[in-house]
Amino acid sequence: MKIKLKKRKKTSHKGQNGEALIIGGSEDYAGCLALAGLAALRTGIDWVTIAAPEKVGWAVQSLSPDLVVKKFRGTHFTKKHVNPVLKLAKQFDAVLIGNGIGRKSDDFVKQVVKKINKPLVIDADGVKAVKIQDAKNAILTPHKKELEILLKNSNIKEKELQKKIGDNVFIIKGHVDKIISKNRTSLNRTGNEGMTVGGTGDVLAGLALGFLAQKYPKFESARIAAFINGKLGDQLKKKKGYSFIASDLVEDLKKIQKKKRF
Repeated sequence: MKIKLKKRKKTSHKGQNGEALIIGGSEDYAGCLALAGLAALRTGIDWVTIAAPEKVGWAVQSLSPDLVVKKFRGTHFTKKHVNPVLKLAKQFDAVLIGNGIGRKSDDFVKQVVKKINKPLVIDADGVKAVKIQDAKNAILTPHKKELEILLKNSNIKEKELQKKIGDNVFIIKGHVDKIISKNRTSLNRTGNEGMTVGGTGDVLAGLALGFLAQKYPKFESARIAAFINGKLGDQLKKKKGYSFIASDLVEDLKKIQKKKRF
C-alpha cells in the first residue's frame, strides 16, 4: 500500500493544518493520552488539546510540553462535564474519546457521542460504553473483546454489522486489521505479535484522529492509520525484537513527515 500524504501550503498559519481534541483519562491512566496526542501531532497537525480530569491532566502535561491540557475537576468524567466538554469541542476539527477514560464514565461518553457534531474517533473504553446507533460520522477502533461488547450493547450480530454501520467506519484490530464502512472493506496486513504491548492501540487512535483533523475522509483516515501503525511495528520488530514499546512507534513517526510517503 502506497501512501502519499498532503503537502502543507507555504503560506499556511497555525490552525490551518488541523486541530484535535482528545477526551479521556481517569485515576489510573495518563500515558495513553500522551501517546495518542503525540501520535496525532506526528501526522502533521498543528495542535492537540487533551481534556482530562485534573490530576490526570497534570500528569499528561508533565509527560510532554507539546500537548495543551484542559483540566476538569474530579477523578473521572461524569454527566456534569458533558456540556463544558461539548463547548470545548466546538473549537476543533476532530475529536477522540475513550483513551483511559474508564467504565465509571460510561454515561458521560454516551452523552458526548450522541451530542457531538464533529468527526470523531471512539477508542478503548469509549467503544464499550456506546451503541453503534449512538455514533455518527465516527471511526470506532475495537479489538475482538471490545467489538463483542459493542455488538451486545447494540443488539446486533457481527454478520449484520456492515449493514447497520451507518456513516461510521470500523477498524477491527487483530492479526489482520479489518477496515469496514457501509460500502467498502479493506484488510491491513501490517503489524506483528509484538504489538500486543500496551499503548499501540492509543497510537493507532491518535493517528486516525490526526488524519481526520486534516480532513482526510474517514475511511482513508482509518486505512492509512492502520497501515502506518502496523508498518512502524514491523520495522521496530526488525530492529529491537519484542523489546519495542508504544512510545517507540511515536518516535519513529517523524519519518512520515520527513518523507511525505510511506
